[in-house]
Amino acid sequence: MIGYLKNPIVAGIAAILLLILVGSTFAIVPETKQGVIVRFGEPQRILNRYRANEPFGRAGAGLSARIPFMEQIVWIDKRIQSVEMDNQQVLSTDQLRLQVDAFARYRIVDPLRMYISAGNEENVSTQLQPILGSALRNELGRRPFAALLSPERGQMMDNIQNALNRVARQYGAEIVDVRIKRADLPDGTPLDSAYDRMRTARRQEARSIQAQGLKQAQIIRADADAEATATYASAFNRDPEFYDFYRAMQSYDISFNNAQTGENQRGRTSIILSPNNEYLRQFRGNR
Repeated sequence: MIGYLKNPIVAGIAAILLLILVGSTFAIVPETKQGVIVRFGEPQRILNRYRANEPFGRAGAGLSARIPFMEQIVWIDKRIQSVEMDNQQVLSTDQLRLQVDAFARYRIVDPLRMYISAGNEENVSTQLQPILGSALRNELGRRPFAALLSPERGQMMDNIQNALNRVARQYGAEIVDVRIKRADLPDGTPLDSAYDRMRTARRQEARSIQAQGLKQAQIIRADADAEATATYASAFNRDPEFYDFYRAMQSYDISFNNAQTGENQRGRTSIILSPNNEYLRQFRGNR
């Protein structure tokens, strides 16, 4: 045996066979991967299984052994994956045809179920893509176009995610997030009609707000007038003679100032009253 090993060709072949044996026995499991060990097509155990909130570096990554030539490893990514939905046409409740682009983020959390039901990650994305489109059409088909521009959009995304998650669990996946990239109306008449309806709705809303403002202003003015009247009445009841004098002085100021005009002005106003006229009673004093 030692003599054979001294032969460089035999030694090289032995070294190659040893490397093949070692490579078939041991595998390095990365932090970002989880693996299903399969023996003759039957899954046996899981390497570096995904666990939520597991600290980095404490998973089952590292060197792993298997039975050479009998067991194989199917690698599955532990990181978040993406599935894109092609441009879909969705009909909203207000009969608008929307062009929608969306995507979903998912992670394989049950590699054994994923291997049994889908075989590999590519098949998971293939299976989830039409389900995403169907969930999106079902949800948006129950809403008007304006809902996509309101806070209601967040609830819509949650509903789509929950519907997609029910299917994703069958493939050992968990939906992390669903987002709409674009939701546009087709160019031409539908888009112009939508803009006209939006402008009309905003004008109606503006008129409603203006009417409410005028109503509130009238209420405030009426309250202020009532309060002023009550104040005047209270002052009159406390000192009627002073209140009568004050009101007479205001009337004199307005009447006499309007009657006086400049010498260079064309118009003149004359007021002729008897000394005993009741209007001039404040000039007579207490007599």
